[in-house]
Amino acid sequence: MTLLLVWILNAVALLVVAYILPGITVASFGSALIAALVLGLLNTLVKPVLILLTLPITVVTLGLFLLVLNALVFWFAGSILKGFQVDGFWWALLGALVYSIVSGALASLLLA
Repeated sequence: MTLLLVWILNAVALLVVAYILPGITVASFGSALIAALVLGLLNTLVKPVLILLTLPITVVTLGLFLLVLNALVFWFAGSILKGFQVDGFWWALLGALVYSIVSGALASLLLA
């Protein structure tokens, strides 16, 4: 049950990001649900491999390269989905940051 609620809250967070940032668009709540699912799968399956492959540059940049990886995963999700669009890398970077903040805040409300 908690997993379902977190998924819905992540979709709401995507809608908030699309409302705040003009470079990110979400067509509907259904598209936000699919995009939240895809982002969750990418963060679970692909991102750990990318972190392992880019470990030397992550160490050299003191972890700041992880922000770039977050943006690339966010941008990739926007490029493979029809109802979720990210206009460029910088919008992806800003969108990934806002998405992390909003989804974290919503999750903390759920778990509190």
